[in-house]
Amino acid sequence: MPAAYAIAEADAGKGLLPWKWANDRLTKSRNYWLSTVRPDGRPHVMPIWGVWIDNVFYFSTSPKSRKAQNLKKNPACVLMTDDAVHAVIVEGRARKISNIREVRRVDGVYYRKYKWHADPKDGPFFALRPSVVFGLIESDDFTATATRWKFGRR
Repeated sequence: MPAAYAIAEADAGKGLLPWKWANDRLTKSRNYWLSTVRPDGRPHVMPIWGVWIDNVFYFSTSPKSRKAQNLKKNPACVLMTDDAVHAVIVEGRARKISNIREVRRVDGVYYRKYKWHADPKDGPFFALRPSVVFGLIESDDFTATATRWKFGRR
């Protein structure tokens, strides 16, 4: 974070959030916001359903949707849970998944969460792998909880 926010360094912070806090919110949130980039550079944000499995976020969308078209041109995207008071923001890159075992595994988790099976005719699953995740709790001093987790390249 910029120095103007007065956020402590990782080894000096008090109240930094544990990864379990972010992981729980990414797993339990019912709705999410996904931001992608249009070919002309304008942002596009839409609510989506999805599942967080082993530090990867999976979601489905029509191949003709603006989201899918944007990701085809530029896989960079940002995801946020639906609770801005206890915010978790994921930055990363999404890719379409085609491995049938991976699709079946994701569909099983989707069904347990939403009571809905993804129909391959309706659209592919995408896997969003994070490069960085941010978490913070809205309060008088959000700087006490503002936390960043970095992920290696995959």
